[in-house]
Amino acid sequence: MTTLIQYASLHPTPWKNGGGCTTEILASPPGATLDDFDFRISLATIVHSGPFSTFPGVDRTLSLVDGGSVVLDVGNERRVALSEREPVVAFPGEVPVSATVDGVPTVDFNVMTRRGRCSHQVERRVFRDYSELERRSALTVLFMADGDSMTVHSARERMSMVRYDAVVLDREQHWILEAPQATVYIVDIIPDDESSEE
Repeated sequence: MTTLIQYASLHPTPWKNGGGCTTEILASPPGATLDDFDFRISLATIVHSGPFSTFPGVDRTLSLVDGGSVVLDVGNERRVALSEREPVVAFPGEVPVSATVDGVPTVDFNVMTRRGRCSHQVERRVFRDYSELERRSALTVLFMADGDSMTVHSARERMSMVRYDAVVLDREQHWILEAPQATVYIVDIIPDDESSEE
């Protein structure tokens, strides 16, 4: 079923270390904790520099949505500066990651999938007026990262979104996105049995 998730209806959870907070957008199975989810999609606000929690057996993609730049030290092997120019980074969840913010809080879009159960692909798309979306997996999540409002419609359904809203698409292959200007993230969740068939 196609589902609109309104950001205004969600509630942030403060981090234990006081460095920020996370707002869960969608997780599976329903009611899953941080220890047993198959996949989890969330929006985090990073206020202070500090280490990320580790998630063994999980693959992560982190995308800068708003605020200043954030520098990630990933496993003491590479340093990645998330900015408007390079807003997306992927890394294994078991690798130690430390974030350094430049004094301005950042808002970051986070996708996590547990290996052996599913994987994910993340596409960042910036457009004006309209864009066409062809679904590529059994479950697609559309997240509106920037823009005032957007209309998403298929031949049979139509929904209106505002910034930070998300839509879960598991029906209808062809969708049209309409907005004066928008930045969206298209997340494909791919079950492992589906990956093995390709």
